[in-house]
Amino acid sequence: MERALTPKASRKTDGAYAYLDLLAREASAVEFEGPILQARAAGADSATLEELERAKVAALQVRAALRRRAKREAELSALFDTASDLAGLRDLDAVLEAIVHRARQLLATDIAYMTLNDPERGDTYMRVTDGSISASFRRLRLPMGAGLGGLVAQSGTPYNTADYFADPRFRHTNTIDVAVHEEGLVAILGVPLRLGTQVIGVLFAANRSARPFVQEEVALLCSLAAHAAVAIDTARLLQETRAALAELSEANTLIRAHSESIERAADAHDRMTGLVLRGGGVEDVAAVVTEVLGGRLTVLDEEGRPLVGESGDLDTGVFDAAQSSRALGRTVKRGGAYVASVDVGAAPLCTLVLRTDHPVSDTDQRILERAAIVTALLLLFRRSVAEAEGRVRGELLDDLVSRPELRGLDDRARRLGVDLGAPHVLVVARHDGQRERAAFWASSQATLAHGLATARGDEVVLLLPGDRPGALARRVAAELSASLGRPATAGAAPASGPVTAVAAAYAEARRCAGALVALGRTGDGASADELGFVGLLVGERREVSGFLSGALGPVLDYDARRGTALVKTLNAYFGTGGSLSRTAEALHIHVNTVTQRLDRVGQLLGADWQEPERALEIQLALRLHRLRTHMPDA
Repeated sequence: MERALTPKASRKTDGAYAYLDLLAREASAVEFEGPILQARAAGADSATLEELERAKVAALQVRAALRRRAKREAELSALFDTASDLAGLRDLDAVLEAIVHRARQLLATDIAYMTLNDPERGDTYMRVTDGSISASFRRLRLPMGAGLGGLVAQSGTPYNTADYFADPRFRHTNTIDVAVHEEGLVAILGVPLRLGTQVIGVLFAANRSARPFVQEEVALLCSLAAHAAVAIDTARLLQETRAALAELSEANTLIRAHSESIERAADAHDRMTGLVLRGGGVEDVAAVVTEVLGGRLTVLDEEGRPLVGESGDLDTGVFDAAQSSRALGRTVKRGGAYVASVDVGAAPLCTLVLRTDHPVSDTDQRILERAAIVTALLLLFRRSVAEAEGRVRGELLDDLVSRPELRGLDDRARRLGVDLGAPHVLVVARHDGQRERAAFWASSQATLAHGLATARGDEVVLLLPGDRPGALARRVAAELSASLGRPATAGAAPASGPVTAVAAAYAEARRCAGALVALGRTGDGASADELGFVGLLVGERREVSGFLSGALGPVLDYDARRGTALVKTLNAYFGTGGSLSRTAEALHIHVNTVTQRLDRVGQLLGADWQEPERALEIQLALRLHRLRTHMPDA
């Protein structure tokens, strides 16, 4: 049979339940006085009141333990959230702001902030704040060892103070104190941010009223500081990793581009070398360059004349760039053109000008330089071959001119591709100096025309296929003058027939050239037949018929066809000293008739027939005509 509870025992049980109910409701500490007040009001004895007091104390202890556990759980949750943030770190600023904000919340302070050390300036600066109201405080920089934060940063030890301005442990400075006072801070707790043994900054929690910081709060802030240090280090490592990856990517891109450029350069070099081995020319090398590099390529010789491409739109700056390129041994950029030039013995040999709308890399510029070298080698090879062939051809022409009696001259000419039995013209061109250039020009012309050339003193001698001595002499004079940059005078004579005809033609051509100089026609070219009566003196064949035909032929033909007396009128006109009246008397005709006949002569011979030199030729022709009339065999 159960025993019934006594009133005293019943009051004890009710008191215990009351405190359990208060704990369950998370009541405030003041409410825990309620059961005792109720028991006292009900007239409980002292033992009961004492028992309730012990129950109250126990309940408050349990309440405090539960609150500590709840706070610890909140702290652990915050640390867990911070670790989670670090695991998914994307933005360092966002993580640091979250840590500072949690520090402020967990420690229930008015403000929390973080400073980082600046190794370059040797101080520490404000990085993140939460709850700050002062702009100057957010821009604050702390010297190492100054103030609470400077001391933490320097020593690596946590410091806290319930009243900063009244604490003599810290070295106060005006700048720090003004900023702290403006922010209204009184109680401050600072803990170091550590990476290993190195302190990189300080994490703070502060109040605007006096407040002591317990050890648990210091430990909590140290844990948050450790997370912040990890976040900073992780961000640094990520940044370094990203930078390293970016550098590797850039390096890989450069290496790939460089490799492609090298392969392209090697391929271009192989192709150009193959062209040379297969007997290719400057045009083939230029085609490879434009195919590989694009753009338009102009190849200039040592005189700046185009071998490939057009040079009309090149400005004078290109030639200055070519000189710089030869001095440096590298491609020189001038405007939109890239210029590579090669010299031999300080004398320019060739210049390559590449014009393109896109930039040309250093490696591609090396391709242009290789192309310039290959072109120079081709030109040197051509020059060497031309000089060697020119020597052989020159020796043969020397023998034809000076020793025509030698045997085998026909065979030697045939081996050089020259048929001495075909019509040829021998040209002697006089020049003033520049013997090497004149000889090279003559040799090149002879090679191209399948003829012969040699240099003899201040003249060059050419034996060229053809049957028009005068026209060929004028062409040689004009082109050699242009090449030398000064006048060259050329005489020519036909050299057809036996081998000995070459020597005779050489003598006549020399006399023609000398006659042109004597007549003041330097820089001109002509044959003996074109020199009028002078040709009778210098020509080997003394062609009287040709002279008469050239000087008087139209008049003779007119008289023969029409039965007129123009020749007789001219004889009388010159015989009377050019007097119209005396001519009319001598011919027994009217003066007007004389005038009409002379007008007809002017129409047939040209308006200049009475000029002194022309009149002299006509008078000489009239005399020769009279002689031939009386000497039919002449």
